[in-house]
Amino acid sequence: MSNIQLITHQLGHHIKKQIESASSIFILTSFVMKSGVDYLKSSLKAAADRGAEIKICTGDYLFVTQPEALELLLELDSQIEVRIWRSNGVSFHPKAYLFESEDHECLFVGSSNLSRSALGNGVEWNICISDEKDVFRQGFQLFLETFYSSQTIPLNEETLKEYKARYEESQRKNPGLVHNWTETEELNLMLPSEEESNSSAGLVMESKLPYGSIQPRFAQPEALEELNKTLEEGYSKALVVMATGLGKTYLAGFFAQKFKRVLFIAHREEILYQARRSFQMIMPEKTYGIYNGKVKEEIANTIFASIFTLSSQRHLQSFHPADFDLIIVDEFHHAAADSYKRVLDYFNPAFLLGITATPDRNDNKDVYAICEGNVAYKLDFLAAISREWLAPFKYYGVYDETDYSQITWLGNRYDEAELLEAQLREDLAERILQAWNEKKQTRTIGFCSSIRQAIFLSDYFNEHGYKTVSLHSKQVGVSRSEAIKQLGIGELDVIFTVDLFNEGVDIPPVDTLLFVRPTESLAVFTQQVGRGLRLYPEKEYCTIIDLIGNYRNADIKMSLFDTMRDASGSKKIEPSVPASCEIDLELRVIDLLQEMARKKHPRKDKLLSDYLILKQEQGRRPSYLELHLNGRSESIQYRQEFKSYAGFLNWAGELSVRELEVFDRYANWLVEVEKTGMAKSYKMVVLLAMLNRGASDWYKPITPTEVAPFFHQYLTETEYRKKIDFSDKSSRRLWVYNEDGVSTLISNMPMSKWSGSSNGLVSFENGIFELNFDVVPEDEEILYDWTREICEYRLHYHFERKAK
Repeated sequence: MSNIQLITHQLGHHIKKQIESASSIFILTSFVMKSGVDYLKSSLKAAADRGAEIKICTGDYLFVTQPEALELLLELDSQIEVRIWRSNGVSFHPKAYLFESEDHECLFVGSSNLSRSALGNGVEWNICISDEKDVFRQGFQLFLETFYSSQTIPLNEETLKEYKARYEESQRKNPGLVHNWTETEELNLMLPSEEESNSSAGLVMESKLPYGSIQPRFAQPEALEELNKTLEEGYSKALVVMATGLGKTYLAGFFAQKFKRVLFIAHREEILYQARRSFQMIMPEKTYGIYNGKVKEEIANTIFASIFTLSSQRHLQSFHPADFDLIIVDEFHHAAADSYKRVLDYFNPAFLLGITATPDRNDNKDVYAICEGNVAYKLDFLAAISREWLAPFKYYGVYDETDYSQITWLGNRYDEAELLEAQLREDLAERILQAWNEKKQTRTIGFCSSIRQAIFLSDYFNEHGYKTVSLHSKQVGVSRSEAIKQLGIGELDVIFTVDLFNEGVDIPPVDTLLFVRPTESLAVFTQQVGRGLRLYPEKEYCTIIDLIGNYRNADIKMSLFDTMRDASGSKKIEPSVPASCEIDLELRVIDLLQEMARKKHPRKDKLLSDYLILKQEQGRRPSYLELHLNGRSESIQYRQEFKSYAGFLNWAGELSVRELEVFDRYANWLVEVEKTGMAKSYKMVVLLAMLNRGASDWYKPITPTEVAPFFHQYLTETEYRKKIDFSDKSSRRLWVYNEDGVSTLISNMPMSKWSGSSNGLVSFENGIFELNFDVVPEDEEILYDWTREICEYRLHYHFERKAK
């Protein structure tokens, strides 16, 4: 039976009691004080010790959160996940405490932040709602969406260091606003009402065009054929990369016909329901269930699950690891996130299928390794346009006079307050309206930076006689589904939005896209362009109107449209597009892009900035492979600019005094390992075999016979390694291990060749492979670690590149 209780004092006693028995503890609070953490730390530590799942989300609004409180949380227990909401000047003041156990659910929501006075005798009002499943599930879902929002960052040593610096700077600038709060001041602290929020955009449900007879079409037959080959070849994982609009969900449904029980995972609620409708049209005889914050339908042939719900410890363990024959992960570029990793590590399906239109995450985390290098099928939107499976485009680059160099850059975005000041100008709105009016067709989506910009432009367009609406979390009046319907039938000219239509929502009649925001992510820009490329009767092409100013990354978007982009990722000012498409850049845009290309420092400043962002995200110095998988810049650029990753660390001042000594002594060796040619992986496999002997022995001489067993195992233990590097005539005969044959191969290929190209650093004579330099005993550990980092990175990069 549900129970609702008003609590006006001593909330902390109630919370401590819940912590004692809860298996999941979620805390969402606008700020955290050291006194509050002190009050709960013993209870939280005991819960962590018994294996409870603990997540805490707080904010940096007005810099009220004390660095000492964050430091105490960080030290409490490594299993406690803490994230900080970056408010960027927008008010953030939720207060909610959620507790879940096997037979009990409880939600506290009200006025109490995490401070001793708020949890004790302060004047506070809080509501406790117990065992009201619908309310708890809604709160549970919203908490996870907030916790994993792109506006949050993990708390670690590096992010704490950055927060301390910003906190102290805020104190210096605003001594009357932010200072060392006493407990009395905590009691009286009241934050202003929230005016706007960039929280989750919520559900957008729209009807899709019926397929008629449900048969594979467009790229689906080709992709299905490649997936079937993948099954026949014995793979258990595969990735399909298909442009938006080609029917990735239907492809998954057709493929799922081969399996008995299926789990379909997505991160947006609307995707779950759309996918269920698609599967029902393909296989109406099967049963289907939804598993999300509100609905728990566990018994069905196919379960459509929200990653936010499923990644929670309690809900994940409600399934057996072997429950599903096939797991499908939609928008697979998110799969490198911790929540997905937790789920994928738990289950053991016969096959894992990832589907995506953009294989790189916004933060460029790589998903290659998750599918063991097997990209079964890939077709980008340019190739799909050339095959007439998507609508062609006419791209107009319109000059934006805003000087973005005067707006503070926060590492991965512009300062919101300063950006708004630059954007909310009538002269800029007039320029946007003029460009749109000259080039538009009939139905437009306008992509904005913020809710306030979307509202501002919608109001401006309406004042000038057009019918527009802004869709956002504070929308009143027209509903989202109604706005989408009105745009589809031509009753609206424009929908202005922020990130609502990036994934999972399609409006085929849209024939005009208006970009009035700086492009911060090529992946997001790719998704947004895809919103206008679906085929539709009487739609000849999609018009793309894009404001281009001197903002960071302005030049990267041209690479998206270039059919001739080379493997190094070079970007041309005017790209080569499919024959049916057009690129029209204003002369001032061309001049701007050329000037930006000239001014770009040999990438060094950007490489350093991107490295520091990653270091902050991880809370420590990233390894070379982590830099490749998680960094924003292409890892090869570090080698191009600094000859080696260690060389970059030296330039960036990231090496300790001891590391500097080692770097100076062995710099030539590190460069050799970085730059030695690798048509195949063999050199690095030999080096890895040497490294496996340990820090004190790795550099000692070795023979081909000693390397042979490891060499053979490494190249045959996975299908993709064998297929890429061990399937030519000379090595195919060695699939069944033959010591003499493998030893001969190693002698002739990596050892002899490396000896001849290393400028004397390595040699292979009389059947012995050795390094021709001495290693000082006290240098062993550091040099071993650096060499191993390079080796592991190069092997990963080699197979990744060959697979693609």
